[in-house]
Amino acid sequence: QVQVAESGGGLVQAGGSLRLSCAASGSIFSRVAMGWFRQAPGKHREWVATIASSTGSTIYTDSVKGRFTISRDNAKNTVYLQMNNLQPEDTAVYYCNAARTAGGYYFDWGQGTQVTVSS
Repeated sequence: QVQVAESGGGLVQAGGSLRLSCAASGSIFSRVAMGWFRQAPGKHREWVATIASSTGSTIYTDSVKGRFTISRDNAKNTVYLQMNNLQPEDTAVYYCNAARTAGGYYFDWGQGTQVTVSS
């Protein structure tokens, strides 16, 4: 099994910042694009950002562009999400994973890390 473990969440006021980390097991990490996802209460899980495996190119969902930055350290099998200017609508459980081209994901879903933004 290949697993991920997210950390770094917490409670912040609107306008604040958090840095999330996701440590992955297995040798596949450096060969796959990694993504961050989030699930707010009562909503489906949504994609937030993705970073390519080797080029480091990134893409973001529109609602976080200019505020969130995804990065990775392949030597540490870790992907990060720097979140600035957090807003109450960013409140969610945040997860990381790598989507397969043919559907599904490479890693078992982790427990996620809770981010709560107060107004």
